[in-house]
Amino acid sequence: MSLLFIFLLGILSLATSFPETHYHEFVVQETPVKRLCKTRNIITVNGQFPGPTIAARNGDSLAIRVTNRVRYNISIHWHGIRQMRTPWADGPEFVTQCPIMPGRTYTYRFKIENQEGTLWWHAHSRWLRATVYGALVIFPKWGSSYPFSAPKIDVPIILGEWWNRNILKVMKQALFTGAAPNVSNAFTVNGQPGDLYKCSAQDTTKISVNPGDTVMLRVINAALNQELFFSVANHKLTVVGADAAYNRPFTTDVIMVGPGQTTNVFLTANQPPARYYMAARAYQSSQNAAFDNTTTTAILHYKTASAATNPVLPRLPAFNDTTIVTAFSSRLRSIRALAKVPTQIDENLFFTIGLGLINCNPGPRCQGPNNTRFTASMNNVSFVLPRTVSLMQAYYQNTPGIYTVDFPPSPPRKFDYTGNVSRALWQPVSGTKLYKLEFGSNVQIVLQDTAIVTTEDHPIHLHGYHFFVVGEGFGNFNPTTDTATFNLVDPPVRNTINVPVGGWAVIRFHADNPGVWLFHCHIDSHLTWGLAMAFIVRNGEGPSQSVEAPPADLPQC
Repeated sequence: MSLLFIFLLGILSLATSFPETHYHEFVVQETPVKRLCKTRNIITVNGQFPGPTIAARNGDSLAIRVTNRVRYNISIHWHGIRQMRTPWADGPEFVTQCPIMPGRTYTYRFKIENQEGTLWWHAHSRWLRATVYGALVIFPKWGSSYPFSAPKIDVPIILGEWWNRNILKVMKQALFTGAAPNVSNAFTVNGQPGDLYKCSAQDTTKISVNPGDTVMLRVINAALNQELFFSVANHKLTVVGADAAYNRPFTTDVIMVGPGQTTNVFLTANQPPARYYMAARAYQSSQNAAFDNTTTTAILHYKTASAATNPVLPRLPAFNDTTIVTAFSSRLRSIRALAKVPTQIDENLFFTIGLGLINCNPGPRCQGPNNTRFTASMNNVSFVLPRTVSLMQAYYQNTPGIYTVDFPPSPPRKFDYTGNVSRALWQPVSGTKLYKLEFGSNVQIVLQDTAIVTTEDHPIHLHGYHFFVVGEGFGNFNPTTDTATFNLVDPPVRNTINVPVGGWAVIRFHADNPGVWLFHCHIDSHLTWGLAMAFIVRNGEGPSQSVEAPPADLPQC
């Protein structure tokens, strides 16, 4: 009997080691939510804010059925998932799919391949991701382990923004006037503003620990338009991963997380038993721009401490402390054994990024600076999405007239990008311009911030890929001197890069995933103004290198 029991245990262990398929039901619906003393209807998934956390293992597959029960179109993006040969499941509306219309359903199907750590999901339709988002946690495969000791407590910390107004009305007003959108009324931790806001203390997010516990915080910046500093009072944070990639651990007092980014940090509950605030507030790099200067908090509560104890507040950096941001980003290094940096470059691209202004006649639609309208661009092209078909469908079906493939590989005109830029360069051209990459090519992109309107830290996200950040700096990129400083040994791996304010960043990746992939600023107002482009990565020669046929239930426009 004992031998049979051992044999059955072995069979059970073997069975559970195989990849699984996880099935989820997402119902997009209106839900009444009270924040900052007011109750209003917001768009949620399954009535939850934030939405449900999805947990899976590296190698597992997911099938997520999304039903739209609101009056708006919706699509869901699985931020950071590589979607190997399944671009139809990526989610950005009018890029890889038409949106899911009211009353309709679509099932996203994809596999997690060679990714571990923290990602997230969110709406990719207009500005609905202000409330439609959740964590996506990827554990190691069965039989594998973290490259560090497993934590006692493992919890997502999702940072967000809250508006008292309907977010689509905020967007509509900004688009009508051409001015910057109204800033948020609060920041949130796991959907709650925290003790420092009116009518919020009772529901502040709390994490309870025992002395000596190790805690992994999976910090996600789901904010619509704002980079954020994050810290925990009196506790050191050890950074162990970012954007579902492990890094060489390092310890810091504060991290900065741009919209779209994730950062895994460890802390040890090694302080005198008490209550300590976890806090986040804005990193604001653009000059003379309004921003939400409030602070959101959650509480790290030692179970042996009195609940009546006033929590300790951490010392957060000044809102414009770029020095802290630079020091933090410069310490990120990948684990060398996992780094396979492309060294022979086939496509060497140079993209200017930043804001711009459109001249127009004075009136209610011209409330930007000096009676203009805000716009944004890459290489002087302000990106326009189609409205009758998705870019992926047009590419797959060879539909003419939807896009062109003449996105410029470098700026049409060279200038002093971070200096005094001529007003003649402030107004970009509009277009749906894509750039073709050959399957298997090694790509390098220099991302150069510009001083048009203002220099600013831009979080740039590449769909369908992760990439190596081989260099960063300030001022204008110099290919002669700056290339010599590239880190080709252990550069960090990201899917979203914060391009330094008034500076540049250089990324590299191997184009091994065919499809149409959006490349854009993850500040939603900038994306709406056109700070985006898209790559076509053509199919490879083998069947395992080709895009699968579109699913039968793919939404139609």
